[in-house]
Amino acid sequence: MTGVLDPVYVLARKTLLNALDALGSHRDAIVLVGAQAVYIHAGEADLAVAPYTTDADVAINPELLGDVPLLEDAMHKAGFELTDQPGIWISNDKITIDLLVPESIGGKGRRGARLGVHGHRAARKVYGLEAALVDNERMIVAALDPADNRQHEILVAGPGALLISKAHKISDRAGKPDRESDKDALDVLRLLRAIDADVLAQSLSLLAKANQSRQVTREAVSHLGRLFENTQAPGSQMAARAVGVLEDPVTIAASCETLVQDLLSAYQKITK
Repeated sequence: MTGVLDPVYVLARKTLLNALDALGSHRDAIVLVGAQAVYIHAGEADLAVAPYTTDADVAINPELLGDVPLLEDAMHKAGFELTDQPGIWISNDKITIDLLVPESIGGKGRRGARLGVHGHRAARKVYGLEAALVDNERMIVAALDPADNRQHEILVAGPGALLISKAHKISDRAGKPDRESDKDALDVLRLLRAIDADVLAQSLSLLAKANQSRQVTREAVSHLGRLFENTQAPGSQMAARAVGVLEDPVTIAASCETLVQDLLSAYQKITK
C-alpha cells in the first residue's frame, strides 16, 4: 500500500493480533474475514479512499475448535471485554473484534453460537460466512505499526468467500444507509477491481457446488445482480457515497455496475 494508513486501521490490526495471541492453539480453527481480509487481497485497488476499518472479524470453525483454552477465558485474559451482544468483544483501545460462526453450523438459538464447553456467548452466528470455511488460504498477517514486529500465519478467506459475505451483509442493510454499510459496498468494488472477473467467477462456481456453501453462494449471486444492476441500484449508490469527495461518485457507481455485470456474465458462462 502506497498511501498513509488510517491510525484506526493500524489499531484494528493490533487488536486482531492481540486476539490471535490470546487464542493460541485455536488459531487453526480461525479464518480472517471482513474488511481486513479484503484489504489483504485487494489493498488500495486503485481507489483514492484508503483502506479503513474500525474492527476485526474472524470466523470460527467449530469442528476444529479445541476445548482449551476456553474462548471467554482467553479473551478476558488478553484484556478484552464481552459486550452485551454475543461474540462482540472490545479491547482496551475500544476497538471491537467479532468472533463469528457461520449460521448453518452455529447450533440452536437466535444469536449466540452453541460451542459446547465454550458456551453460547463467546461467538455469534452470522449468515453468509459459510463460504469462508471452504474458500481460504494460509497467509501471513502482520502488524501495520512499524514498531510492532508481530505476525501470524492464519487462514484468510478468499476473494470469492469475501464477496459472498459482503453481498449478504449489504443486502441485509440496503435501505439503511450509514458509513459502515456504505463501506461494505466499496469493499466489493475493491475486490472486483483487484481480482480478475474470470478468477472470481470460477471461485463462485466452485463454492456454488460445495455442500457447505452452495446456498449462500447462489443467494449472493442473486443479491449482487440486484444490488449492482445499474448505477442507481442500492449497492452502486452505497459505494458512490462511500468515496465522499475523494472520487467522482458517478464514475464509482458506473464502475460497480460494469464490474458486477462482467462477473455475473463470466459466472453464467461457467455454470450454464
